[in-house]
Amino acid sequence: MPVLVASDLDRTLIYSSAALALTMPDARAPRLLCVEVHEARPLSFLTETAAGLLTDLGDAAVFVPTTTRTRKQYQRINLPGPPPAYAICANGGHLLVDGVTDAGWHAGVQARLADECAPLDEVREHLLRSADPVWVRKHRVAEDLFAYLVVERELLPEEWVKELAVWAENRGWTVSLQGRKIYAVPKPLTKSAAVREVARRTGAELTLAAGDSLLDADLLLAADRGWRPGHGELADTDWTAPAITALPERGVLAGERILREFLRTARTRDVRAGARDVRAVGARDAGAD
Repeated sequence: MPVLVASDLDRTLIYSSAALALTMPDARAPRLLCVEVHEARPLSFLTETAAGLLTDLGDAAVFVPTTTRTRKQYQRINLPGPPPAYAICANGGHLLVDGVTDAGWHAGVQARLADECAPLDEVREHLLRSADPVWVRKHRVAEDLFAYLVVERELLPEEWVKELAVWAENRGWTVSLQGRKIYAVPKPLTKSAAVREVARRTGAELTLAAGDSLLDADLLLAADRGWRPGHGELADTDWTAPAITALPERGVLAGERILREFLRTARTRDVRAGARDVRAVGARDAGAD
């Protein structure tokens, strides 16, 4: 039975230059590997050590990138290691199998959204009407599933975010503030549902997860073990739960630590499973005698 590792990407495993948090002296900064280029410019990084750990993890577990990014945004990323057989995009709205959307999964998601929450157009119109152009830089709709704003964070009124969260809650949506982006996402649109489907398909008996934002909370709660870095929405609110480890590391070194924890746990499970198999074989042989 395989181990399934479902991890958020941005600010969990990969980091923009603004999110690296390289607080050490320059001479002691880790070597970095660029894993995403956008418009001919390097955009996302992990440490070279993390790249090696991720490659090893691909051999020890079923690694499933689990992101709020759209499929197009996800496909810009070039992670080290074997290409993942499964990936989850648009916060669970798309389940990719060998890089191709599973049409049946997507149709099921659309049906749940239509039944359980207010339509996207209503939410988008509210964002357009209530957000101030003084601090909004972009309005975006992702995969016709959810909406988000790109804002000037220092100008963003905290009260507006709180009011938006209450308004969205009453309509079956949730709000998440991540860096310069404010997401409005339907509650039924979850990473955890897609991860459970991958676990079912692969027969995984142990699921590990990591994430940093409010949109990752359901993913962490659905896992057998989970980790969150020392930065992000979850850290800012001291969010925790049983089987969740809050790590002290922040920035790109948190991504490296998370991969160490994934790999150590997967390998420990494999050693224990191997020992159980040896004992079972021994017991069968003894019975035959």
